[in-house]
Amino acid sequence: MENSKQDLKLMQKRVDNFISQFEEGYFSPLAMIARLTEELGELSREVNHYYGEKPKKDSEKEKLVEEELGDFLFVMMTFANSLDIDLSEAFDRSMSKIETRDQNRWTPKDKENES
Repeated sequence: MENSKQDLKLMQKRVDNFISQFEEGYFSPLAMIARLTEELGELSREVNHYYGEKPKKDSEKEKLVEEELGDFLFVMMTFANSLDIDLSEAFDRSMSKIETRDQNRWTPKDKENES
């Protein structure tokens, strides 16, 4: 678990190193949420093409869901960085809440039949 926290911190630092080299720096929170929404739309479009009922047009270039997830993650990290939010801490708080709140929400897997 500690390694994943460090990985996330390193990812946020890498994003910060990139953004910090430009005079413009981070966008405003309102602009960041608009960018995050834009990236979510692009991710949604790709998911719809691959798993939904809407195939790509022949004229549309090939993109992958993984590429769009990466773009979404980058913008999410720029948003967090712009607000000085440590995503590993935010994730830990959310997971603790979810693990407590939802531990009996769904049917557990049968441990004997798991392989």
